[in-house]
Amino acid sequence: MSSVPILNPSLRDRRNRIRLEGEVADPSNPPGGCYFHPRCRYAREICAKEGPVLHDLGEGRFAACHFAEQLELSGASMMEG
Repeated sequence: MSSVPILNPSLRDRRNRIRLEGEVADPSNPPGGCYFHPRCRYAREICAKEGPVLHDLGEGRFAACHFAEQLELSGASMMEG
């Protein structure tokens, strides 16, 4: 989410950037299970074995993650200045 551009220049340096480790999966040869598990800091054994289903988290939010209901993560939001 830290790659989403911030339109207001005075707010650009006010957030903590998240840098993902590893390489982006090759779409012609994706990993087993969740495609994002090799780069996910929350990945567990199930992530390498089973692809997650899309969960309705309410309030118009959806996530395809085995741990979507357990993790409390903030998503993208519009930053006003």
